[in-house]
Amino acid sequence: MKYIILSLLSAVLLSISWPTYGIPFFIFFALVPLLIIEHDISKFSKIKRKGWAIFGFTYLSFLIWNIVTTGWLYGAKNPDGTHSLFAVVVPVLFNSLFYAFVFQCYHWYKNAQGTYFGLVFFVAIWMVWEKLHLSWELTWPWLNLGNVFADYPQLIQWYDTLGSTGGSFWILLVNVYAFYTLRIWEAGRKRKPLIINTLILLGGIGLPMLISAQQYQRFDLKPTGSVKVLMLQPELDPYTEKYSKDSLTILNDLLTLADENSKGQIDYYLGPETSLPGFGSISETGFEQSELLNKVKGFLTQHPKSVFATGISSHRFYPNEKEKSKTAYQTAQGIYVDSYNSAVQIIPNQKIEVYHKGKLVPGVEIFPYMTFLKPLLGDAMLNLGGTTASLGIDEERKVFSNPFNQGKMAPIICYESIYGEFVTDYVKKGANFLGIMTNDSWWGETQGHQQLMAYARMRAIETRREIARSANSGISAHIDARGDVVADTFYGDKTTLFANVNLYEHQTFYTRAGDLLSRLSLFVWGFLIVYMLIKKYQNRKPAAPMKKIVIKRP
Repeated sequence: MKYIILSLLSAVLLSISWPTYGIPFFIFFALVPLLIIEHDISKFSKIKRKGWAIFGFTYLSFLIWNIVTTGWLYGAKNPDGTHSLFAVVVPVLFNSLFYAFVFQCYHWYKNAQGTYFGLVFFVAIWMVWEKLHLSWELTWPWLNLGNVFADYPQLIQWYDTLGSTGGSFWILLVNVYAFYTLRIWEAGRKRKPLIINTLILLGGIGLPMLISAQQYQRFDLKPTGSVKVLMLQPELDPYTEKYSKDSLTILNDLLTLADENSKGQIDYYLGPETSLPGFGSISETGFEQSELLNKVKGFLTQHPKSVFATGISSHRFYPNEKEKSKTAYQTAQGIYVDSYNSAVQIIPNQKIEVYHKGKLVPGVEIFPYMTFLKPLLGDAMLNLGGTTASLGIDEERKVFSNPFNQGKMAPIICYESIYGEFVTDYVKKGANFLGIMTNDSWWGETQGHQQLMAYARMRAIETRREIARSANSGISAHIDARGDVVADTFYGDKTTLFANVNLYEHQTFYTRAGDLLSRLSLFVWGFLIVYMLIKKYQNRKPAAPMKKIVIKRP
């Protein structure tokens, strides 16, 4: 019963810390109950299968955490209107499994090398795991620990140096030191070490916050200019209207929304993710002949020196198998085609610029490790509301430059805004503000769209770039370079949001260095593994020496 209570306590502390549920300060102690469980079972419990017991209690904690914070995934629906089991069951079950496995690895190492080396290994392997979760095809970094302070930009201004992964490192260190302080007290019951360690612990929590508060108050980065952006929020139902309305009707509604809310000069009209064409997609080899895109150009002739950037669904056919890309799939007619979730910039009398979303949602936009998993799963993912193919991507980030002013926009598409180091690649290529095009309507009025909106605020801090965020149903927002929401819309409104977006050219340390602490943690993790193997080799029981045979002469 004791271990169940500790497991539930950890789950509660993790859950109530998360945006947008509660107070993030609980995160500094959320992992301590699990560390206590592991230590107590390993050292004192009479449980026979200790490893399995630790795995079970940690899995329970992480499962509850995942359900509470990402259970909104159940809001996703299949084409027939039923809720997608795949969308919620797979991420929740497997993400919990991964976290429990990380804890299990810590348990194995701690038993082999002792508590102190074990705790260092715990921090290192958790950081390595978060980095992997940012990089592989099963990527789902929604619950990376550094995300927990997304709604409190005053406390994380130093993310411009170490990023949200630095936040994860900070949280892990505090949890480990809190556990260490508790263990020292239990071992000696001495007041002086307890006071000293508690003061160190409080300093470890408070000092980064104080530094951040100073940065926040003294922020004086000077913009190099500004652009006027009108964010469009058409409130198009992704399950019904998007696939039932005529594409021209959808576009006309979008342009009417833009025209009726144009007050003076607009430098950028910014539409949401996949706002065009509705059902189907637009051929990239026929951009210049597209009735929809040419209609946008016609609209822009009535608004001189304006550009239109929006999300579209697009595709590209390949004449034969030899020319197809690695992500192309074969249609029923035997034709190879790539489908894309794209962003375009439209300017009259100029070639349409296009960027293909580079971070895809597993199971929805990408079939992870398709070569290996598809033969095993077959159509199981499709039956559960997933996909049997993968969208095409751009391997490198692109920047949309405005020929009429200094604006250079990063065309960030939805899910990409979760990835800190990924977003810095836009800035390295010259982006002086971030344009986020997203459609968060798939989950309805849940925590999903609120959390994704909150995560965008960290990207503003990390890169020191202002953000114009256009969301199909909301929340559309203007976020400044300190991560503050200057203005936003209500979810579910059909509306627009005007913003005077400042431009910045300065590159932060995080922009240049990226997830530095993650890479250092990978090195430490590798060193500890090698160290363990060396010690294991050295501690091998030496073979018994051969007895000397003496032959006696008669």
